[in-house]
Amino acid sequence: MGEKLKLYGFNNLTKALSFNIYDVCYAKTAREQKDYIAYIDEQYNSERLTRILTDLTNMIGAKILNIACQDYEPQGASVTILVAEGSMHPRGEIQLAHLDKSHVTVHTYPEYHPETSLATFRVDIDVATCGEITPLSTLDYLIGSFDSDIITMDYRVRGFTRDVNGEKLFLDREIRSIQDFIDPDTLRKYDAVDINVYDANLFHTKMMLKEINLQNYLFKTDIYELPPKVRLEIMNNLRREMIEIFSGRNIYGK
Repeated sequence: MGEKLKLYGFNNLTKALSFNIYDVCYAKTAREQKDYIAYIDEQYNSERLTRILTDLTNMIGAKILNIACQDYEPQGASVTILVAEGSMHPRGEIQLAHLDKSHVTVHTYPEYHPETSLATFRVDIDVATCGEITPLSTLDYLIGSFDSDIITMDYRVRGFTRDVNGEKLFLDREIRSIQDFIDPDTLRKYDAVDINVYDANLFHTKMMLKEINLQNYLFKTDIYELPPKVRLEIMNNLRREMIEIFSGRNIYGK
């Protein structure tokens, strides 16, 4: 991140990162679709999600104040962690503590398409921080913690702080693109697009996996069990599903 900027008093900029991932899978029968949802629901239950968010909190140097977690019926889970960054400012013989509260949340949404035999697992993670804490350093960890076919990220900085001369600062570090905070080896695996509004300190990046290894998308099915025509149909359906999620609109109909 470079050399720290010297500020007057406390850094009260609010930084919010919204991170969404989608994992797509082919399950050929209704039974397999339900089994996949049950499998992914167990793999990413509230206990495991809590471990992921706890690691994330430690990475950004925050302190955990409270954890709330919940699994849902028939599927899905949520975790919310209240975090804080504490700073002590000596004033004569008195120590003044400034505690800024932030939060980290995650929600999962397993679902499946009724006609194409495709199941989609979606994870939404939100990290809201204040002070010196920045969530952008956690992106590689988040991408690696899930099977990420499509990723969308939004980062926004709100409010202002001041430097030691009293000048207002609406950013406490230079940022050109969210992509600058992702490992280049990871980026090479994805098609990535930025939509940034620099005047509003709003940054958006979306990514879609370039290469599809069909076997990785088959649930309880070996690729060699499928005739070439069926493989091609599945590949087309997978790619269409991913393109529509990446684009945020219906392109091919249903």
